Amino acid sequence: MIVRKRLNNPGKSDPSKERQNLYFIALIPHQELIDEIREIKEEVKILTQAKSILKSPAHITVQKPFKRPDRLEPQIIKSLRHFSSAQKPFEIELEGYDAFPPRVIFIRVKDHNHITDLHTGLKKILAGELSFSDNELMVDIHPHVTLTTRYLTSPGFYNAWPLFKEREFNASFKARELCLLKHDGQKWNIFYRFKFES
Repeated sequence: MIVRKRLNNPGKSDPSKERQNLYFIALIPHQELIDEIREIKEEVKILTQAKSILKSPAHITVQKPFKRPDRLEPQIIKSLRHFSSAQKPFEIELEGYDAFPPRVIFIRVKDHNHITDLHTGLKKILAGELSFSDNELMVDIHPHVTLTTRYLTSPGFYNAWPLFKEREFNASFKARELCLLKHDGQKWNIFYRFKFES
């Protein structure tokens, strides 16, 4: 009996073995506000000893992190560009601090309506054109600007939260674009910006 060894096609890569990049989609304020919030994050970092706090710019998440290979980037960019071009710029007001005890401290978004509407439309594009699974999509959204991540320890949270819960914070910015962020192995970087042009 002749045993035939099956050879892999050298010209065809196995999709299951492709390197997966990590991305997420967000609204990001202007640089002056990014810098202001970074200073607050620096303060929180000292109080909590949480290093991961500074690994992303100030943002409002509209799609949680997801993994995709390099070859799918052009389609992601094309779909997000088309979606964003049909959106209108809108104002976002930030007011005060809040928390998801015992891990997350964040800056509140005053009015959720515009962001919720944006998220609803984005979900349709992600599920339809980009084949996101139900597990990959954010079913609901609670818009906020995160100061600490879920990796914060409980003692760190309770050391910082009493100093912020009564503190005032007021700022605003105009959402003029959607941002695709990409992780480089150390931190999150803005990879692509999609202007609202409607």
